[in-house]
Amino acid sequence: MNDREQLSALIGDIYDAALDPAQRADVIEKIASFTGGHSGGLLSKHSLGHSENLYCYIGADPESLQAYSESYPKLDPTAETHCFGVAQVVSATDLVPHEEFRRGRFYREWARPHGWVDVASAVVEKSATSCTFLSVVRHEASGVVDDEMRRRMALVIPHVRRAYLIGKTINLGQAEAACFSDILDGLSAGMILVDGIGRVVHANAAGNAILGAADFLRTVHGRLVAGDAPTNAAFREILAAADRGDAVIGAKGIALPLTAHDGERYVAHVLPLTSGARRHAGLAFNAVAALFVRKAALESFASPEVIGRLYKLTPAELRVLLAIVDVGGVPEVAAALGVASTTIKTHLNRLFEKTGVCRQADLVKLVAGFSTPLAG
Repeated sequence: MNDREQLSALIGDIYDAALDPAQRADVIEKIASFTGGHSGGLLSKHSLGHSENLYCYIGADPESLQAYSESYPKLDPTAETHCFGVAQVVSATDLVPHEEFRRGRFYREWARPHGWVDVASAVVEKSATSCTFLSVVRHEASGVVDDEMRRRMALVIPHVRRAYLIGKTINLGQAEAACFSDILDGLSAGMILVDGIGRVVHANAAGNAILGAADFLRTVHGRLVAGDAPTNAAFREILAAADRGDAVIGAKGIALPLTAHDGERYVAHVLPLTSGARRHAGLAFNAVAALFVRKAALESFASPEVIGRLYKLTPAELRVLLAIVDVGGVPEVAAALGVASTTIKTHLNRLFEKTGVCRQADLVKLVAGFSTPLAG
């Protein structure tokens, strides 16, 4: 296959892996091959428990992976994800001078024995408490990460991110036809299945609520219509492209911004259902695409008591934390709770100390890390 055909097939495989996690390792191997790498992995780091979780890794034996998980993430400069932004492709030499990298313990004990010379990494998802990133290793025979590898990684990463976010919303690999609707009804995100001309063939409970409001999304003679004309046109283009393959849809973009009449902002991720493992989900409803619609804001999060126990917050501190998320700054929180601003500032300083962050915005991000895709 030429590069365009290879990219098209790879994009399809990436979205298939959103539904079937068992395909992740195979997809990462294909990403490594497409980008000019030797091996790769999907790694999640959790700052609260100081733990690392290898979702999958190819190109290394199980014992080596166990050794990496136990000893090397903290020594690996390429795992310093706080140093770069989401979807930004960086190499080891972007984070530390090459000679310094080669003198380090990580290179001497792990990278060099495995033939590594450099690594290209990109953050897939980041919150205040965790970070998931994709890394592709460059073998010494190929030299350090070059512009061509960065270009190819940049083509792939947006699709990896979307597939990962969709996969977090729902794992269709666990959804048998008999319980498909019940599983989807448990999601807080609206899910709407449409056929090739935009007719709604199924919606979960949250999706029906969105359609019933007839605001930024509604049905006209059974067909899904966006309230904003440019967004509606983009949606029609995506549907028209669905039958022509995943690469075409990827080129058009599968994230659609939506705005309600009251100014509330939403985003819809469109997942094509016309090829690979996704096709089986679509066949049950004669659907060619699924829209996952959610507010562009904090999702519902775990019980506040969970957050309180984890950070050893007093009831007053937890109350202030939640008020900061819901209300805003110190004066607004003080007014809402009926106490002095100095009292809120005192609690805020204790929150900073206990959570390890130093800004109110980071407290909001921290709470967002406890979000759940399930309806309350």
